[in-house]
Amino acid sequence: MTFFRAILLVIMATTISACGGQSVWAPDEAVQKARYDSPEPAYLMLKTMISNRTGSGGHAALTINASQTVMYDPAGRWTHPLGPERNDVVFGMFPKLESNYDLWHARDTHHVVNQKIYVSDAVAEKALRLALAAGPSLDAQCTLNISGLLLQLEGFSSLKRTYFPAKLMKEFAKLPSVQTTKVYDTDTGNN
Repeated sequence: MTFFRAILLVIMATTISACGGQSVWAPDEAVQKARYDSPEPAYLMLKTMISNRTGSGGHAALTINASQTVMYDPAGRWTHPLGPERNDVVFGMFPKLESNYDLWHARDTHHVVNQKIYVSDAVAEKALRLALAAGPSLDAQCTLNISGLLLQLEGFSSLKRTYFPAKLMKEFAKLPSVQTTKVYDTDTGNN
């Protein structure tokens, strides 16, 4: 690598890191009211939006079922009045709200791949803490941030940090005991 290229990379990294994503901070009352404690054991669920035409990934999010159920949706655009957000963490992810999220993303051009893996309470709680501490994400860094979070958890060291949702989905599928479901919807315009 040339000296000029190295300097350029340092300048770009500094510039990007100085820019933060858009901060969203729901009031305490809204977050407390929305809180959802799932009866299921602790789990993580990677959600990947996949193009029906090309098979490439368009977005990723991570549902975390710990002491409460939230979704880490870095740089996501979905909002719902029942799911208050704090810097890319959506609170109160009860099943119907999660279904709304999936159907909002599923359309004639994309489907949603949900990959659930049960984890220890400690792993789920660490994932929750990391998501809450991450802060708002820059655009196009959803998978980079999710893969970075997962790499800090016990049992996920085989994954690689990546920008590409489909690549992370394929690696996640290799983890033991992953349960995969897909959501399709061709009702474009009503999402």
